[in-house]
Amino acid sequence: MSETFVLDGQEIPFAPGQTIIQAASAAGVYIPRLCYHPEFKPHGSCKLCTVKVNGRHTASCTFKAAPGLQVESNTEDLNAERRTLVQMLFVEGNHFCPSCEKSGDCQLQATAYELGMMSPHFDHFFPDRPVDASHPELLLDFNRCILCSLCVRASRDVDKKNVFALAGRGIDSHLIVNAASGRLADTNVALEDKAVQVCPVGVILKKRQGFKVPIGQRTYDEVPISGHVPAPAALTEEI
Repeated sequence: MSETFVLDGQEIPFAPGQTIIQAASAAGVYIPRLCYHPEFKPHGSCKLCTVKVNGRHTASCTFKAAPGLQVESNTEDLNAERRTLVQMLFVEGNHFCPSCEKSGDCQLQATAYELGMMSPHFDHFFPDRPVDASHPELLLDFNRCILCSLCVRASRDVDKKNVFALAGRGIDSHLIVNAASGRLADTNVALEDKAVQVCPVGVILKKRQGFKVPIGQRTYDEVPISGHVPAPAALTEEI
């Protein structure tokens, strides 16, 4: 018989070693997330999956499930905090949803809809970020990067290529390409790489495929992001 904890009044079964977000996902319960991916070791950087466990804030992607935990997630105060985080991500980058190829497939956009974000609230930074079109098959648009590090982890841990990295600190943090020239064309990245597939926004795009799927027929156009709960990966290591 599975052990359980309580999430927003619902009994959630869990297997030994599972985190709160893994157990919730297995039960079909959505907890907002951006930097979390079920195939990778959790990073705990975006803080969007923060929940209250027995009254204390913690990242649900790193906190291990345990019997009898009282977990709050879908509450007004937590969603307000998440909404503020999403608003800051929008103003720190250049996110122009109406003209973006990832509109309808973008997790940042879909999360903003899910949380009821009606305006950016803060002043836009409008940073000067480049677009790298040097690669014959891929476009790299740094304007949309939210520093989730998914491409960094995928390239390092799955593709074994270390094509991407994060540089700088604080507000100066930014995505870079690990090549002397800084150009994607001067790396061994390939279309089939995991790093190319995991970007939750529109940073890494395949060329000559723009708007292949019409707006209105995309992933989150008819079913909100809360209806797309990714299944947790098999437990392969301790966190």
